[in-house]
Amino acid sequence: MTLNGIPLNDSESQEVFWVNIPSLSGMLSGVQVQRGLGTSASGTGAFGASINMNTAFVGASPTVRFDLSYGSWNTLTSLVSASTGIMKGGVYLSGAYSEDRTDGYIRGGSVTCRSAFAALGWLSGANSLRLTYLMGSQKSGITWNGIDLETYAKDRRYNSSGMYLDEFGNVHYHLDYDRYTQHNLQLNYTHQFPRSVAWTTTFNYTRGDGYDEYWTGADPSYTRRYMGNDFYALKSDVRSSGEKLLLTAGLAASLYHGRHFGKDFYDTEIGDFSRGEVTEIYRNRTFKGDWSVYARAEYRPLKQLNAYLDLQYRGIYLNMKGVDDGEAKVDYGTLWHFFNPRAGLTAVFGGHKVYASAAFGHREPGRGDLKEVIAFNNAGGEPKQELKPEKMVDVEIGYGYESEKFSAGANLYFMEYWDMLLETGRLSKSGYAIKNNVDRAFRRGIELSAAWAPASWVTLRGNLTLSLNKVKRYEDHATDVDDEYNYLSTWTVYEGGVCTNTDILLSPSVIGMGEVAFKPFATLSCEPVKDLALTFTVKGVGKQYLDNTSSPDRLVPAYYVCDLSLTDTIPLKAGSLTLGFYAGNFTNHLYYTGGGAWKLMHPTDGFVSGIYIYPQPPVSFTGKISYNF
Repeated sequence: MTLNGIPLNDSESQEVFWVNIPSLSGMLSGVQVQRGLGTSASGTGAFGASINMNTAFVGASPTVRFDLSYGSWNTLTSLVSASTGIMKGGVYLSGAYSEDRTDGYIRGGSVTCRSAFAALGWLSGANSLRLTYLMGSQKSGITWNGIDLETYAKDRRYNSSGMYLDEFGNVHYHLDYDRYTQHNLQLNYTHQFPRSVAWTTTFNYTRGDGYDEYWTGADPSYTRRYMGNDFYALKSDVRSSGEKLLLTAGLAASLYHGRHFGKDFYDTEIGDFSRGEVTEIYRNRTFKGDWSVYARAEYRPLKQLNAYLDLQYRGIYLNMKGVDDGEAKVDYGTLWHFFNPRAGLTAVFGGHKVYASAAFGHREPGRGDLKEVIAFNNAGGEPKQELKPEKMVDVEIGYGYESEKFSAGANLYFMEYWDMLLETGRLSKSGYAIKNNVDRAFRRGIELSAAWAPASWVTLRGNLTLSLNKVKRYEDHATDVDDEYNYLSTWTVYEGGVCTNTDILLSPSVIGMGEVAFKPFATLSCEPVKDLALTFTVKGVGKQYLDNTSSPDRLVPAYYVCDLSLTDTIPLKAGSLTLGFYAGNFTNHLYYTGGGAWKLMHPTDGFVSGIYIYPQPPVSFTGKISYNF
């Protein structure tokens, strides 16, 4: 995921935590989604897909926008944004602020989010200079424990996080929560040279701070796990556009410094930090350097034919040091070198498009995965474990057709993995999905899509994906525990845990969507209802598994969701007013979308296992009003 060309993915986990940048969609001017390995210019470590977002666009005239919505579970979202447009001298200024609150469907899942955006820019002839600031702040209740099927049948909203017993054995709940604030600052400069040559450079600094808080109801009263990080990034490239040849070459570099430490708070009233004793229980840090150089050439020998070649060299330095939660040392250092080539060919003629591409890419293990292996090896686990970067070959062949009223497309993809970093179905204490290497795996399938507008007031569209997602050989393991079921740092491959040609967890073989959109008054000249739109959408997901054993005892059944929206845009003398009403899951279908599996090896009881799932809400309603001028 990139924002103005700079990766948003956390350097340690390689994930994007959208809750840290709430209401981002209301601050974007454009989003580009690329399947497969994408291009080198889309990010240093694009693997599987890329989403590229841009906040750069500014209109010529001043604009103001207000959004307000309220819905089920006291969900309130608000956004205000404004732009000066391009003023005298080419200067422009734009900004936005949002605030979101909800009680959440799951008990204890309340969320409070705030975000702010500001951009100060200058346009003059061949020069463009822009300073962008983005802030996100969130406090969200912890709900990643999930529930078992027995609890699901009794109370779908139950959440065990924060549960404790008082001195009389009575059950109480404290709001265990995650709190994080992130600041992003970017400076971008673009210069347009003669002969269609452009140079663009972006500097980025990101600062993040936060912690998780867990209440115990006993000594210590509660525990906090803190995280602080600094991320510095630079990206610079030159682009030359000719009649038949487009060339791009550039470099990207980043440095990440992450700090992790935990504290126990004893005999301290919640929110009163002037009392009690505080003990630090662990501290560690991570340095990660990432650099890459890339070159891309697109050649169009004929108007209907385009070919491209994309080459990237990437280097990564990783150094971890200190003591982790549980007093386990996490000292580790390595240097990785990757070469990632990509190539493709596209032909367009008379509304038809045919394309083919092939790409080879790498992805390194994350900090959380490495910690698990380090703890296993330090605890004397046998055989010794080593996490390796995963490799993937992605081959795609597709066809598309587009006319005035009808469009359709089909895409065949073959993603072949070596040393795949495969999720195991287990979570770390901080909610990260733990991964291990598997020698060979693949994702192969076909994506179908179509849209038809038989009349100006109705549109039908849909898509369907059919796939096989398999691991050639997988060794599932159980976490070792002592006689009192305390977790140890080792694991055991249990009897029946070795699987061949098994399904990759949380990877359904069937995914589909169908949508019908009506504009019943589109042919009338009555402005208040001319843009009135009614949209009905149904999405279906086939069965999937909670681990990599294809066991029917660890299955997420197929489910569907039906949504309904009613919107209308009313022109005003100054601007326009948009009203919307949305009904999510309006058929009140009860379902769950995911979860995981736990497996323990007890010295006396032997193999013990279970699952946890994440229930999704029943029918929900939201009303929204937007004003633009």
